[in-house]
Amino acid sequence: MDSHEKIIQVMNLVKKYGDFSAVKGIEFHVHKGEVFGLLGPNGAGKTTTLEMLVGLRKPDQGTALIGGFDITRELKKVKEVIGVQLQSTSLFELLTVEEILHLYASFYPKQVSITSLIEDMLLTDKRKNRIKSLSGGQKQRLAIALALVHDPWIIFLDEPTTGLDPQARRTLWDIIRLLKEKGKTIVLTTHYMEEAHVLCDRIAIMNQGELIALDTPSQLVKNLQSDSAVEFRVENESAEVDLHEIEGVKQVGNQKDAYILYTDDLQITLTSLIQLATNKQLKLTDLQTRSATLEDVFIHMTGRRLREG
Repeated sequence: MDSHEKIIQVMNLVKKYGDFSAVKGIEFHVHKGEVFGLLGPNGAGKTTTLEMLVGLRKPDQGTALIGGFDITRELKKVKEVIGVQLQSTSLFELLTVEEILHLYASFYPKQVSITSLIEDMLLTDKRKNRIKSLSGGQKQRLAIALALVHDPWIIFLDEPTTGLDPQARRTLWDIIRLLKEKGKTIVLTTHYMEEAHVLCDRIAIMNQGELIALDTPSQLVKNLQSDSAVEFRVENESAEVDLHEIEGVKQVGNQKDAYILYTDDLQITLTSLIQLATNKQLKLTDLQTRSATLEDVFIHMTGRRLREG
């Protein structure tokens, strides 16, 4: 099969709740074998989109083809080729890891080797343990294992690392990379920038039910046309100041009471900023510089951070 084959095609998907449109006619496709990220803040419509694709919610308009099957007309066939890990997978707490995997496998005509699956999910030493004794990270890995028992082509992961500590999160990243190596297509939702950047071949950025950007992580950052960001606050802001006057500045962003300058020449921009502050008697605080990130792409496009607070 061609690696650029479109294994998922989403066409004008709409979901409304009364007068509120949670998803507003989005369109995208996913290539076979890629890790595709739906990125956005809570309430952006990521989970609703994913739930429509896996058959948990009915679209009000539009449809999608998954593995060539239509989600509105051929849902039974869709379910045979997908595996799903949702945010709130409820596990039978008193069963052991092995027992629940064998139980789930019995629901399908085709199964993978449970022993290999337990091994891949790094649960070998926990296979006889009851589910209630597992840590958060182990439960997430078990939830992914349950999504894989019938050897699906496509795996949907909804916020797979939310609530996990950094070590457990990185372990899960390794597992997602392993699944990609095995030829699986993975669609994941996340609001963690670093996660999206590290794992995803392409990212669709969602905001308020709309798809506002879609590209590779590096291309999205490149589209900012800036290598660096300078972030700062002004304590005594009374004078009228045009930050576009600062040398080397490509764009100016605003974030709560902080300013962000995007530049290709950090040294020139910093020198010019300090000069301007001296001339206008501005007191700069919390000044920091960093490389431009996906977070900056989001701030630039929406005027707010992905994760507020």
